[in-house]
Amino acid sequence: MQRATAVLLVLALAPAAQAVTWTLDPNHTSVQFSVRHMMVSTVRGGFDKVTGTVEEDPADLGKSKVEATIDAASVDTRVAKRDDHLRSPDFLDVAHHPTITFRSKRAEKAGAGRWRLVGDLTLHGVTKEVVLDVEGPTATVKDPMGSLRAGVHATTTIDRKDFGLVWNRALDGGGVVVGDEVAIAIDAEATRPAN
Repeated sequence: MQRATAVLLVLALAPAAQAVTWTLDPNHTSVQFSVRHMMVSTVRGGFDKVTGTVEEDPADLGKSKVEATIDAASVDTRVAKRDDHLRSPDFLDVAHHPTITFRSKRAEKAGAGRWRLVGDLTLHGVTKEVVLDVEGPTATVKDPMGSLRAGVHATTTIDRKDFGLVWNRALDGGGVVVGDEVAIAIDAEATRPAN
């Protein structure tokens, strides 16, 4: 009995697995979006400035936490006039809502190498729960500078109207200029010291 008590005491006092902090590499992380244009084509764009961290729980990946921030003014569709319109009060209103943020709440296993990452997306000053379908993480590799790297690919679709992005124009003959559904694709590469 004393031995069992001693073992339990040692286990209780043993340090829990420490969370490991990964930092998103902004040079190798992309957030892309696509939306229907005039009901005939798809416009694609992205954001050039993304930062964030992943607090990995080595004992249970499902308890890991992700936080990411996007500079809304860094929107880029390769058309300056369209980008200016997206930054305006008609869409992102970057003067009043300079950032887009995501904060995870939980991760759910969805098969081998797949997760459903549930979290709060704040866009245009509106916060809604979204679910990211995640592939990964990849195997961890050591880069030439000695740091560790791993990556994920994630996708989701949102209705822009849910976030107060309601600007549109009707087209002659039916349809509208901008579709409501926005497909989002994220390729994230994170790094941490090897020690």
